[in-house]
Amino acid sequence: MHTGLRITAFAAALAATFGTAYGVGRGVDPVVAESEPAPHDEHGGSTARQHGDKSQEGQERTPPGGLQISEGGYTLDLATPRVTAGRSTELRFTVRDANGDAVTAYQREHDKELHLVLASRDLVTYRHLHPTRAADGTWSTPVDLPAAGGYRVFADFTPAGKGAENLTLGADLAASGRYRPARLPAPDATARTDGYEVELAGALHPGKASELKLKVSRDGEPVNDLQPYLGAYGHLVALRSGDLAYLHVHPNGEPGDGTTAPGPEVSFTATAPSDGTYRLFLDFRHRGEVHTAAFTVRAGSAPGAQESAPAATPEHTDGHGH
Repeated sequence: MHTGLRITAFAAALAATFGTAYGVGRGVDPVVAESEPAPHDEHGGSTARQHGDKSQEGQERTPPGGLQISEGGYTLDLATPRVTAGRSTELRFTVRDANGDAVTAYQREHDKELHLVLASRDLVTYRHLHPTRAADGTWSTPVDLPAAGGYRVFADFTPAGKGAENLTLGADLAASGRYRPARLPAPDATARTDGYEVELAGALHPGKASELKLKVSRDGEPVNDLQPYLGAYGHLVALRSGDLAYLHVHPNGEPGDGTTAPGPEVSFTATAPSDGTYRLFLDFRHRGEVHTAAFTVRAGSAPGAQESAPAATPEHTDGHGH
């Protein structure tokens, strides 16, 4: 797999039951970076698709991906489109090919056949889950969402077969209950989670690759013994507020390459598809536990960005019972 970034965008509308939609919120898994920030075609996807196909006027002619439930002949068939907030429910889905048959063969990426990201549209709740696949191609995983409202489910996978491209398909999920929309946390270069402090250096730029460095410390001391998680020392996911455009970023370097240190810094290269406000979710493992730090950042002029509110502690579960 190439280091760097893959961007996938997602559809906007969610069930009218919950009114205006917002963004997402919390979690990530390990990754690694290179010394020179440069565009990459992560997971073998085309560069045009990942960064958004641009017209001469600079407008996106085609979505960066993921605003779709179907792409490249594959469709995400979500069998559980509704759950009840505060109650554990088994989320079930199938990836179907162009003939409508369930896909049962996948390439492994970061130690898994498929990664499932689930996020609320207000960008406060985030899950990075690893569901189980049955022999008939049905995937399932338990979910327990803390609040009612609109959510987005992202299936990140590469079908088996020579030349197959990595895809991220998206579908809407509704959690019933009393809905209280939250405002996006204010931008802040420091995030605190589970007794750890993570500092963000660098900026996200629209249409231009740039380096993001995240430094992990605990009790004022740098953490120099991060542990690999899904094949890397950190995993960064970025989501655009409003439509949940999905940027799957990978770090520069990897454990065991002879040059990448196990902390305290994890470096990534990322490109924003447009001006806007984004939530970044960094997952890292230390002392056998996975932790998630979340940041709000703005790329470009970010016109129409939501009103800032005091930063909230993001809600996260990675699906492994950590």
